[in-house]
Amino acid sequence: MNDFPTRNVFPHTAAINAQGRLVLGGCDVMDLAQEYGTPLYVYDEETLRRVCRQYREEFGSRYADTRVIYAAKAFINVALAGLLREEGLGLDVASGGELAVGLAGGMPAAEVYFHGNNKGGDELAEAVRGGIGRIVVDNLHELDLLEEVTQEVGRVQDILLRVSPGVDPHTHAYISTGALDSKFGFPIETGQAEEAVRQALASKGVRLVGLHCHIGSQLFETEPYVEAVRIVLGFAARMREEGFQLLEFSPGGGFAIAYTRDDEPPSVATFAEAISSAVKRECEAQGFDSQPTLVIEPGRSIVGPAGVALYTVGSRKAIPGVRSYVSVDGGMGDNIRPALYQAQYEAVVANRMEQEPAERVTIAGRFCESGDILVRDVDLPATEPGDIIAIPASGAYCPAMASNYNMAPRPAIVLVRDGAARLIRRRETYQDLMAADVV
Repeated sequence: MNDFPTRNVFPHTAAINAQGRLVLGGCDVMDLAQEYGTPLYVYDEETLRRVCRQYREEFGSRYADTRVIYAAKAFINVALAGLLREEGLGLDVASGGELAVGLAGGMPAAEVYFHGNNKGGDELAEAVRGGIGRIVVDNLHELDLLEEVTQEVGRVQDILLRVSPGVDPHTHAYISTGALDSKFGFPIETGQAEEAVRQALASKGVRLVGLHCHIGSQLFETEPYVEAVRIVLGFAARMREEGFQLLEFSPGGGFAIAYTRDDEPPSVATFAEAISSAVKRECEAQGFDSQPTLVIEPGRSIVGPAGVALYTVGSRKAIPGVRSYVSVDGGMGDNIRPALYQAQYEAVVANRMEQEPAERVTIAGRFCESGDILVRDVDLPATEPGDIIAIPASGAYCPAMASNYNMAPRPAIVLVRDGAARLIRRRETYQDLMAADVV
């Protein structure tokens, strides 16, 4: 099997077979498209497991008391939750629905952290009754709700406070979360984080065990993490005068992946070295008696590189001197990231992997929006209706943010390994689209 120039954005098992076709997990993607139809999301199990182990090993070897929890918002379903549990990861959820899926996949409630800036009272009650490990509190309203819930349930709940360190993460504004002007967390510089610590310590229903921050997503630099560690641990040191003991600290996730052939994100080892060294250094500088448990929350960086989206080519539109459009049978209904974040992707023609590029085209989706563009100005071999386009690095936030716009059923998802494919989410039907309707 041969190599190809965009290998850095494909799963570890990606290859080209003797027929010049893309192979994932030992499976010819043309066979997958024929069996399961398109659009189809293909996840490589070896890549998923390998990256899970990298996080556990790279952080654990540098900072023994590390807990790795997967950020379910990137993508979660029952099968994936079971795989993550097998690899020794916990789960970070942002809704009651994500919690329910994780539990259904065998994730123990005690290994789950519950995030979100506006958790409902019912969600909090369900989480506390179910024995959830940690609730990451985002605001004073939530602290008040938890006080009521814990009294009703009769349980003291362990919590972390999400604080905003005011760090510029140098990423897209829509996925920057650690700055002062953010809907998330208690700002440190305004004194609101200090007020939250005092209220949590005075509560009878919660036990404040740590602090959390998340400065943004798709970060290519380590320095913002180092700066966030310095600020948050400095704040924790000042709060010792209030009686606060830092048992856990989470700098969040947001670790970048490669979406295009030119992207060069830091390795897991690089992130691990920068973050663990910063935590040790600041703990010593601030005179902590002991180092807190370090909680890492990778999501995109685990599931993103493992996923590849497959589409079938349909119509073409050539505008002389302007642009050529190649339309496929998916688009913003299953991948809204290009429209929402101006996200960029690579693309290949999966059944013409050994052919040289012959034209520059823009891959357009099937949805009724001018902004429904998946990849702009990509060089591909000449395509024909029925060809299969593969877009790599599609494992994160694509199925998770998918919709039924234009009443399009959401795609099927398969997990591939050692030449075999396992369906882990069936394609929706028209009947599914109407299942919740009341006539």
